[in-house]
Amino acid sequence: MRAILASALVLGLCGLGTAKDDKADPAGTWKLEYDVGGMKREATLTVKKDGDKLAGMMVYQDKQEAKLKDPAFKDGVLAFSTVRKLKDMELTIEYKLTVDGDKLKGKGAVDIGGEKREFDIEGKREKK
Repeated sequence: MRAILASALVLGLCGLGTAKDDKADPAGTWKLEYDVGGMKREATLTVKKDGDKLAGMMVYQDKQEAKLKDPAFKDGVLAFSTVRKLKDMELTIEYKLTVDGDKLKGKGAVDIGGEKREFDIEGKREKK
């Protein structure tokens, strides 16, 4: 009886893991919201797949565009960086976002003057 119960539990957990991978797809247009220094911000993330390769663009609230650098998607996590120009500074922002169906959630991190600052990000996929 215990063996049957253990087998059912293992199969159930494996089935859930597979189902999550099927839903996790980073491709699409995402509306992102985040808070930096007490100020609410919005951005649009566009991710495209070409075979196994990813490419995309981030458009920030001030309409500045940045190509995604080294985008990768593994185990439901989309990771990439962008270079953002603010006044006379260039800032590299690193992102790690977990995709769950049409929602994503994660963190952004930027090094400003030797101080690493992190912020939370949430987003929803736009409907076609």
